[in-house]
Amino acid sequence: MKALVLEGRTGLLGQALRHVLLGRGWSVESLERSDGDILDADFLQARLDSCAPDVVFSSLGWNTVDDAEDHPDEVLLYNRTLPHTLACLLKTRGQGHLVHFSSGLVFSGQHGSPWREEDATAPLNVYGKTRLAGEQAVLQTLPERACVVRTGWLFGPGKRNFVDDILNACHRRDSITIVDDRTGSPTYSLDLALWSIMLAERQATGLWHAVNSGQATWCELACEAVGLAGNKCRVSARLVAEMLRVARSMRWSIFSRVPTSPPIDRQKMKSTGYSVFCMLSIETFMPKVMAQRPIAVFSTLTYFSLMPR
Repeated sequence: MKALVLEGRTGLLGQALRHVLLGRGWSVESLERSDGDILDADFLQARLDSCAPDVVFSSLGWNTVDDAEDHPDEVLLYNRTLPHTLACLLKTRGQGHLVHFSSGLVFSGQHGSPWREEDATAPLNVYGKTRLAGEQAVLQTLPERACVVRTGWLFGPGKRNFVDDILNACHRRDSITIVDDRTGSPTYSLDLALWSIMLAERQATGLWHAVNSGQATWCELACEAVGLAGNKCRVSARLVAEMLRVARSMRWSIFSRVPTSPPIDRQKMKSTGYSVFCMLSIETFMPKVMAQRPIAVFSTLTYFSLMPR
């Protein structure tokens, strides 16, 4: 099969998708911002014509939440117009599946249990509103050949992310202060890539939540990363209200997941430089796909087997 991956050579998720796709025997082409005007429909049409992909992974968007408040029109172009254009072009072509990525910030954050796909959305900020608009545009335009994958708190190799920022800060300073009243599901990019590719291979449609199981505050994630790196830096907690932030943020961004995930191997975690709090087995993540397209048995996944060697 052939895939077109947006930011497949430069994006955090895009690189993970490309790595896992190649490992599964796919032919992969990447589409980067530097290749041309990625917001231009004619440019996108030409790339689709030349590539003729079986699946397009829409893994490019505006991802800085605070900056989005100052650039709402530009954010809308990347988070709503771009995926909508891809869906329209694929609809016209009559072939090709679209996997589009979104965020837990489409919710309000006022929740006492993990967010499920069927829960009502109520984004608090520009970023979340544009992400929701992108979801709706994709699923309304190409309902029979598109799925939207919501995820959050992504980290992994290949591009700067929260874990990298924390470890770099601790190399320069003796202590750091991190928000401790925002809780989410830290998710490893290579895990997310594999789950998304499995959805594509089974031509799944509709909304999906894809995160590693377990939960943590930003401060707890920072403490785990610092501890595993063997750094002596002191990590202190603070509240969001004490910070100068532009965008309103969610207190609770835990996604639905099955709690009986296999335990993490901390020694392997330490050797990679990254950590998550629990691993989600493929069996627990994919029941709806199995119902849509019956397959054999899924094996349990841990991300260590997917790390580049």
